[in-house]
Amino acid sequence: LTIIQFTMKLVLVATLAASVSAFAPQPNNARPTVAVQAENSRREIFSTMAAAAIAIVPAAANAAAGESPRFSVFGVIGDGSAYSEGAAFGTDQSQALYSPYSVYGKVGQEGALYTAGNDDELDRNKAYIAESQKRLTNLPRFVERKEWSNVKTELTRYMYETRGAVRKLAQTPEQKALAKDFFQAIEETTLQATLKNQDKCA
Repeated sequence: LTIIQFTMKLVLVATLAASVSAFAPQPNNARPTVAVQAENSRREIFSTMAAAAIAIVPAAANAAAGESPRFSVFGVIGDGSAYSEGAAFGTDQSQALYSPYSVYGKVGQEGALYTAGNDDELDRNKAYIAESQKRLTNLPRFVERKEWSNVKTELTRYMYETRGAVRKLAQTPEQKALAKDFFQAIEETTLQATLKNQDKCA
């Protein structure tokens, strides 16, 4: 017997067993015993198994006689046309993947959706810096009023993105040195605001 024929016979037997068990006489005891409860429990299990086996039938019917099983493991090993690859696990299999376990392609490959330093990324980073400059003008007023929580909040809330933007835009050694000084000034101001030291914070 082939695997398909064996599976079909198993499904047929399970279906018949479930049908026969449905016509079995039910006890009418007011207080069922443990043995009766166990019998009912077994019937429920067999019914569930039969229903599960019936659900397998359509998949088995799609297989052709004499054909070996088709399968695919993450789209890397096996047959890429298998049913498991219908959605391709969200990957684009026309290009090499970063890893067999990743849905992302290799960075920098031709046709990639993301390329480092693209115009959108540059515009976004410039916008972060422009907005940060506006927010930095609020600091003298907060320090003068001794609003220390506002000083720290302003340096950590939106300006969380500022560090990444400055790092990406700083290319020359001079720019990188200025970026380092800027980061240290932010850290020093945050520290002095925490210590409520108005003179050093200004």
